[in-house]
Amino acid sequence: MATDLASDIEYLKSLQAVRERSRIVLDGARKGSLNNFIYDESRMKDTAEFVAGVISRDFGPDRYAEIPPHGRWEHFSIGGVPRLENLVQKWQDEGVEDVEITRRLIDLFFVSVLLDAGAGDTWSFREPGSDKSYGRSEGIAVASLYMFNDGAFNSAADGNKSAVDGRALSQLTEDAFIRHFQVGPQNPIVGSASRIELLNNFGKSLLTIPDVFGETGRPGLLVDYLLKDGKDKDLNYETLWGILQRLLLPAWPSNRPKINGQPIGDAWPLQLLQDAAGENKNPTAGFHPFHKLTQWLGYSLTVPFMKVLKLKWINIETGTGLPEYRNGGLFVDMGVLKLKPEVLSQGVKASGQALPLFPSTGDVIVEWRGLTVALLDELHTLVNGILAPQGVSLSLPQLLEAGSWKSGRELAAKYRPETRSSPILIDGDGTLF
Repeated sequence: MATDLASDIEYLKSLQAVRERSRIVLDGARKGSLNNFIYDESRMKDTAEFVAGVISRDFGPDRYAEIPPHGRWEHFSIGGVPRLENLVQKWQDEGVEDVEITRRLIDLFFVSVLLDAGAGDTWSFREPGSDKSYGRSEGIAVASLYMFNDGAFNSAADGNKSAVDGRALSQLTEDAFIRHFQVGPQNPIVGSASRIELLNNFGKSLLTIPDVFGETGRPGLLVDYLLKDGKDKDLNYETLWGILQRLLLPAWPSNRPKINGQPIGDAWPLQLLQDAAGENKNPTAGFHPFHKLTQWLGYSLTVPFMKVLKLKWINIETGTGLPEYRNGGLFVDMGVLKLKPEVLSQGVKASGQALPLFPSTGDVIVEWRGLTVALLDELHTLVNGILAPQGVSLSLPQLLEAGSWKSGRELAAKYRPETRSSPILIDGDGTLF
């Protein structure tokens, strides 16, 4: 039994579990047995046409192949400034080799993504030497880039200011974060303390895995680990996934669920799954895993390998859609999902305003996230069907980048122009989304 439980816990950490558990939730939606939402499948056609229209507007008729996978890279170009491309060019001009450039980008992407939980509706970063300010995910990207370039994530252990190491991360203070991110009473950000706790824990975890990240715990040494079989071989996304789970599971906040004393990451109990499990006493059966921030990081980390080292990835299709408020908001704003009246009423009462508010790990949000993962797979099929006559077939990460996430954001701006918030508000600690 102990061995079976151990394997079941490993299953919860897998990408396969994220997708398979989401299908159970979608099956429940089709049967009308959801606890919190009403599912209107007839609205999926209009949703797919809207998303396909956004993609065609931005990449048609002959630029579909240029759509990058969903990742952090594009966020650094907010305002039309190619910040990463400029940085890479600077390094090349200094004679830095491509492998070291890739290490530096991986260093940057790790810290930038782990800081990239929802910033709230008011925070923004004013770029030095500019009159431009940027909020939300792109603002965090730009702020983290300046913080990285200042050497804030480096203990000077190797004299390379453009490197990150575990010691510096483990000792990073909230004051340093507040200063670099321009946080203040008039510019608050959600969850600053929890973000720094995450980076501190991440730094400590890096130092426990010297076989991958070296004695200094440098994230960029992941490059050397993945290239150890040669620079001309395709990289395996499942290998990357295993490393990320090994690295990050001990770093997430300690109040996250554990089973048999083991952390299971971004995985939460869901009433629908508990009901479906019936008499099954296995403690893992009622949990829905998502691993959203780890998946967002995984997708992001693939890009420097492709852009700088011109390498390809296999098995990246095992990744799922990302269950966060832009993708989830798309399905709510398009009428695919609607909160049940009594649930909506509870959420409005909790928020004290027009939009409902729910705890990030409660049953409403977990059910919404499970539906989002499954519906993104459905949307992927439908959108590719619409684009097929043009000879276009997008990967899921491409759909996330050019379609669902962008569409969710545009609908939020249309329906809630003052805040551009999600149609459902999430009460969280800044480390989940």
